[in-house]
Amino acid sequence: MASIDKKPNWRYRTRWREYPGGPEKTRHFDRKGDAQQFLDGVWGDLAHGLYIDPAGARTLFRDYAEAWRAGQVHRPSTAAQAETYLRLHAYPTLGLRPIGSIRRSEVQAWVKSISGELAPGSVELVYRWVSTIFKAAVGDRLIAASPCVRISLPKRVDTEVVPLGVSEVEALVVAVPERYRALIVFAVAMGLRQGECFGLTVDRVDFLRRHVRVDRQLISALGGVPAFGPPKSKAGFRTVPMPGTGPSWTSIGASRRCPVEGEAVGRSAAERLQMRRAARRSRRRLLRRGLRRRGPRAADHVG
Repeated sequence: MASIDKKPNWRYRTRWREYPGGPEKTRHFDRKGDAQQFLDGVWGDLAHGLYIDPAGARTLFRDYAEAWRAGQVHRPSTAAQAETYLRLHAYPTLGLRPIGSIRRSEVQAWVKSISGELAPGSVELVYRWVSTIFKAAVGDRLIAASPCVRISLPKRVDTEVVPLGVSEVEALVVAVPERYRALIVFAVAMGLRQGECFGLTVDRVDFLRRHVRVDRQLISALGGVPAFGPPKSKAGFRTVPMPGTGPSWTSIGASRRCPVEGEAVGRSAAERLQMRRAARRSRRRLLRRGLRRRGPRAADHVG
């Protein structure tokens, strides 16, 4: 699997293979002693699992990153995020560099340069993708160590989250098209993520027991065709109780419209009975409070 040959130009060529039947590697030296010393080191690294391909470090960062991306089992949204961040923010600076030539100081300078364009959270996301690719290159024995070590990232500034007031929610409900008004009220009351709200359909809502089953979310709606997928983690699968008073929930159920598809959904006899019972309970609550039924308002769901 290894040998040293003397060339006509009086130089010595070392030849070796990483494994039987693998591609032949070569390197030239002026002295036979240097060639033998190098070959002994290669044999030792192969025996201890520490071998680094000398040609691997010359692979361009972009070429290796694209090959790495092609082999990952990512959700469509995650794959799209990785491709976008690398293409827009990593490849312009690091893409055409041999992966073994990139130093820690250069990675730090690159992080500082994109910090002027992106928010701290976005900078961290881009850096995590780049760091993961370098770690994969170490695992593939292209480089001996990753340059992503002790890199200083911009600090995030936590801002106070101020919930919308009742008047602001009511203004949103009035401003949006009628088909989206139930979605606004639902999002304010339930506190679900945007994708979870967009992925909701009527069959996930139990108006009798007053809870919502969250087991999927909207991934994309390209060409007007919604694509749904499961939550990102097991904790995303959950049942959320419906807070607030009853009339608005009943009206939302009566619309029988999917927030994304906007198609009417037929109601079975059991569902109609379930909705009538919910409406009667709501009327009784309002009568006990001495209120008149004025129809659904966003204020019913806030606070």
